[in-house]
Amino acid sequence: MVVELSFVGILIGSLAGFFGIGGGMMLVPMLLVLGFEIKDAIGISIVQMVFSSIFGSFLNFKKGSLVLGEGIFVGIGGFVGGFIGAKITHLIPDSVLHFLFLGLLVYALLRLFFSPNHIDDTHTKTLDKRLLFALGLTIGIFSITLGVGGSIILTPVLVGMLHYPIKKAVSAGLFFVVFSSVSGLIGRLISGNIDFHSGLIVAVASLVGVTFGIWLKDHVKSTHHKMALIVLYLFALGMLVRKMWF
Repeated sequence: MVVELSFVGILIGSLAGFFGIGGGMMLVPMLLVLGFEIKDAIGISIVQMVFSSIFGSFLNFKKGSLVLGEGIFVGIGGFVGGFIGAKITHLIPDSVLHFLFLGLLVYALLRLFFSPNHIDDTHTKTLDKRLLFALGLTIGIFSITLGVGGSIILTPVLVGMLHYPIKKAVSAGLFFVVFSSVSGLIGRLISGNIDFHSGLIVAVASLVGVTFGIWLKDHVKSTHHKMALIVLYLFALGMLVRKMWF
């Protein structure tokens, strides 16, 4: 299982760096296919997200593609929401978690598909700091409950509603995952239900993939980047449907 988890970690890390996701959107369905229960898969996913998001945000900041600014307020909201989400996960039946995850994927896919493409110098919209905090809080609760970092929701919102260029939205999304995943990890540690052995194998391997994914992100066109993100959402959706009904 170590070899399989290491391979999965490298793959998920590459996706995290390229798409600005924590990786849980893909990692949770993969772990389900490998035989893990959904709550164990969510715990492993949170450990991986902490590693990949911190390292990936550091690389994005060095390259100049991550602008902190108002993202701090969304991140603080995500931290609080992630802690709440981690505490309530064990109270929700597995079947409900499956359907919530399915709805999340469908929403993100539609939001991204119908959003226009914005160029790098597009004037982005802004929100009141309290609304940014509330946005982060809501996303944090919902995402950590499902074992994802939240960028799956945040990135389509940034692109479709606040006019962020796709690459800047991707970097901001991964930065948000730092806050939500760290608080989610703290919450799950208090609950005492994380498979740390498997989680660390996936997390350490993911660092290799993150480096490659960020390099690749900086070398593709924005339109191609968006289409690749849509394909990713469709693939994750297919994996989840396969697990739920077949």
